[in-house]
Amino acid sequence: MNAFAYRNGALHAEEVALADVAAGVGTPFYCYATAALVDRYRDFADALGQLPARICYALKANANLAVVRTLAEAGAGADVVSEGELRRALAAGVAPSDVVFSGVGKTRDELAFALEAGIGQFNVESRPELALLHEVAAAAGRTAPVALRVNPDIDAGTHDKIATGRRGDKFGIDFADAPDAYRTGAALDGIDMVGLAVHIGSQLTSLAPFRAAFRRVVELARALAAEGRAVRRLDFGGGLGIPYDAERPPGPAEYAAMIREVTAGLDCALVLEPGRALVGPAGVMVTRVLYVKDSATRRFVIVDGAMNDLLRPALYQAYHGIVPVVEPPAGAARALVDVVGPVCETGDGFARARPLPPVAAGDLLAIEGAGAYGAVMASGYNGRPLVPEVLVKGGEYAVVRPRPDHATLLAQDRMPHWLQQPRMRRARGESR
Repeated sequence: MNAFAYRNGALHAEEVALADVAAGVGTPFYCYATAALVDRYRDFADALGQLPARICYALKANANLAVVRTLAEAGAGADVVSEGELRRALAAGVAPSDVVFSGVGKTRDELAFALEAGIGQFNVESRPELALLHEVAAAAGRTAPVALRVNPDIDAGTHDKIATGRRGDKFGIDFADAPDAYRTGAALDGIDMVGLAVHIGSQLTSLAPFRAAFRRVVELARALAAEGRAVRRLDFGGGLGIPYDAERPPGPAEYAAMIREVTAGLDCALVLEPGRALVGPAGVMVTRVLYVKDSATRRFVIVDGAMNDLLRPALYQAYHGIVPVVEPPAGAARALVDVVGPVCETGDGFARARPLPPVAAGDLLAIEGAGAYGAVMASGYNGRPLVPEVLVKGGEYAVVRPRPDHATLLAQDRMPHWLQQPRMRRARGESR
């Protein structure tokens, strides 16, 4: 569903006017719609139907506790890539047995914490990691359930910075080495080799790369089973894209049909780890126009949101739709503008030469598709406080992460003892 729509000329999140939220919390802010989160999860769950599949939401897309709990209450497990994300998943109510721990660089302390918590699966990505996990498990007297993440050498055809399944990428064990690595793990005390894992990238808009990668993994599973090695679980990761602009990615039903096709006749449980596909369309970032500035060659719409709040356009040259919070008149003339932020970087912008209806200082704009990789990638660059996050349900909204004040931010720093006494510097040339 589209949880963001105009009602009586005003853009709403479900039944809440975004202008009312802006009046209450200030701008910029993120707003998430509960209905969109739950409906998207149910779309996946319904499409998978009778498949023995578990959906584990990838927290890296949006780790807000309220978002994670909303999806957990709908039935999702969690895919995490750090101890911090694991602690968030547990705090949000995800059962430890429903947690998958992914990532290429897990530390000894992170492995020990996850093992003590009793998580359901470690996605191991290298032989050294397998050896360290064996060591940690032996010291703790526990058994670690392991899925070996393989690199299938499949180009996902997505942005270079978010492709993860090519031979030269840092993720997973080389496909040729995977059978022997699996045998090595199966021989270790304290390691329970439960299956295989794969992830080839993010924001995929075609099923072809998924199909190619999943077939390779299924073939490997069959080969291991033929030599008597149990492969009880296949983790197919995430990566299904969303429509930011003109993309037309396959929906959950098409995705599930492809999985049925490639796993036909295979007796394995499945794990799927969508992130962006669950939360991306469920969020917007609302920002206020500060100035409209005309130069000799361009018109700049300068807003109070910035690259530190929403990094994707600067980092990936990513497209996000931008719409006025007040609905423009039908047939309103559009002009090409650059929508930019106040940060002291030329790259601080959200759109270049974008056709928009007339806007003026004080107007509100909503940046669409911001529920994934938005607030979770934000920073305090230029001394800017992190923006608040708001969750809407029906006609209510709640601030689920407040905006910190400047005093709180200053208090995070500590002066060394030799700088404890502040000294006022005299301006150059001032007499003593």
